[in-house]
Parts: sequence; C-alpha cells; structure tokens
Amino acid sequence: MIYLDNAATTRTKPPAVAAALLEALSSCGNCGRGAHQGALSAARTVYEAREKIAALLGCPRADHVCFTQNSTQALNIAVSGLLGPGDHVISTDLEHNSVLRPLYRLREAGAVVDFVPADSRGRLDCGGFERLLRPETRAVVCTHASNLTGDAVDIGRVGRFARTHGLLFILDASQTAGVLPIDMAAQNIDVVCFTGHKSLMGPQGTGGLCLREGLEVRPLAVGGTGVQSYSESQPSQYPVRLESGTLNSHGLAGLGAALDFLNETGLEAVRAHEDALARRFYEAVRGLPGVTVYGDFDAPLRAPIVTLNIADCDSAEVSDELAERFDIATRPGAHCAPRLHRALGTEDQGAVRFSWSYFNTEAETDAAAEAVRVLALEAAEA
Repeated sequence: MIYLDNAATTRTKPPAVAAALLEALSSCGNCGRGAHQGALSAARTVYEAREKIAALLGCPRADHVCFTQNSTQALNIAVSGLLGPGDHVISTDLEHNSVLRPLYRLREAGAVVDFVPADSRGRLDCGGFERLLRPETRAVVCTHASNLTGDAVDIGRVGRFARTHGLLFILDASQTAGVLPIDMAAQNIDVVCFTGHKSLMGPQGTGGLCLREGLEVRPLAVGGTGVQSYSESQPSQYPVRLESGTLNSHGLAGLGAALDFLNETGLEAVRAHEDALARRFYEAVRGLPGVTVYGDFDAPLRAPIVTLNIADCDSAEVSDELAERFDIATRPGAHCAPRLHRALGTEDQGAVRFSWSYFNTEAETDAAAEAVRVLALEAAEA
C-alpha cells in the first residue's frame, strides 16, 4: 500500500518506536505508584518523554508538560480550564472540531466566540484578529496548520497580537508538532496542545499540553495521582494537577523513541523531505483538467498536505477508487473541519486529502499523481 493518510496518523514509524514500546510492556510498572523497579522504570520513561517534548516545543519546564491521550483531550483541558462564561474568544475558520466543539460548548455556557474568516481558497485574513478584538476578549485559540489544506497560520504574528493585548494564546499543534518550528517563548504561546501519533511519529494514545509558567488551569478530571492521597482536592502542582489516573507509560516510551529519531534526523531534514514530496505531487496534479487543489502553495511554511477534487466526483468515491484500483490510502470527506469546507464551497462534495510523512518516497508520490491523472481523464470522458 502507498500510505498517504499521515495527517490522520503516521502508519510507518521509526523502528525504534515499536522496540521501545515492546520493551516497556515487559519492564514498566505504574508511574508514580511505588518505589520498586517497575514503577521507577515507568517514572523515568515518562519524565524523559517530558524533557524531550519540552525541548522540542520550547516549553520552559519539563514538569509543565502534561500528558493526555491525544490533542483533543488536551484542547478540552485548556479551553475548559482557562476560559469561562463572559469571556470572549477569537478563533479561525481553519479549525478542527477538536477546537470548535469545546468552543461551541463554552459558548453555550455563556462565552462569546468569533472566527477570523477564510476566503474561498482557504486563506485567512490575519487582520481579522484585530477587527474582532473586544474589551472582554480573553484568548486566541487556533490551529498552527489546517488539517484540510495544510495552510499554516503565522503563529509568531498571532502570538505578538495576543501578547500586545494581554490575551492567552492556546495553540493546536496537532498537524505541526514534529514538522514545523514551535517555540513557546519566542512565539508568545501560553499553551501548546499536541498529539503523538501524527508528525511526531509516535504511538496512538499519546499527546498532551505544554504550559507556560504561572498558568492556573482547572483540571478537567480529578482522581488518583499517586501523591497527596489524603487530600480531598486534586494536587495543585503540575503535571499531576492535569494527570489523573494511570499514564500510558508504554505509549510514552514509544513516543520518546520517536522524539529521539526526530532529534537525530533533524527537524529541518524531516520538514524538507515531506515538503518536497507534497510540492512534487502538487506540481504534477494542479494543472490536470478537472482537478481543483485547495490551499495556498505560495506560503513558505505549510504542512505536507495536498487536498483536491476531481470534477464533480464525490470525494469518497474517488478515495475508494484510489484504494481499490491503485492501493493508495487517502482521506475523503469533511475531515472534521466544517467551517473551512463551507469557505471552500466543498460541503457537499467533501475533498480528497493526500498527506506525507518522512518515510514516503518520490516513487510513491509519482504513482499517486499518475493515479489522479488517470481518474481525472476518466472523469473528463464520462
């Protein structure tokens, strides 16, 4: 199979990821639940993963990296734990439902949410942040890059806007942690929410949020932490403040190995390879008759995603043809990005998303472009 659905999850992992996960299955106990060898092994594994994430994302303290199952859980913690009724929040039309639904629920509780609009090509008007500002504005919550088009947001500019106006900046880095540069301090980011199973190339069931110092986040869940067991309240110190229950030490061992691979390979090398493949594909398909490609490919930074439609063909049918006839895995449909599909005018048709990882090749990319050419020709002749 030619796997080009890496924006959903990377299927091919560095070999060390599986090895680390298997080793942890036979050596790790429960992190923070004892001082025996198994518990200590798990604690070391988890703390080393915290240190590696903190270094990658510019988090000021390793103990301010709080692990979750995925970025959706992390975003729910950040939104519900920092914002409330009466607050005004600015977001964008590029958002995934992992941002939208927590914001809509917050709106139902009495907050006000406005969205910076995207145009018919999916481009944001960054001046929209200033126009939406109100006296009661409390935060900006936005993605780093669209999971639909791959278009990146200038988070340095957004961070400066937030800092100038005393706003919280909560970043959804689901598509970018591990492929685009993120530095919390330099980009004035208060919270970075990430997942382990996409560009970080780790196992599913891993993710988290990185917090700047001084933030008081209300826990989404409370319960066992292994410390302060006689207290009726959740411990106030990070990371246990946001980590109730048993952590996924096995998955975090795999994530730690993936982070080692990224560090050894170099983030710039990973980004350059993935970007080159995505742009190679884009150049091959953008001029094909009947093919519409979405997004801004003139931008210097973007996620390795190319999303398209062929004539008026249903995106699910195109994706099925790619899978059944050409053995190419893609993602059709709405991609949990309803506002951006409305902006693009693709609500009914959906779109077919191709997305690359470091382990894809030029040969696979060319084969995918040829498959699109064949399907486009057939659609034109139908």
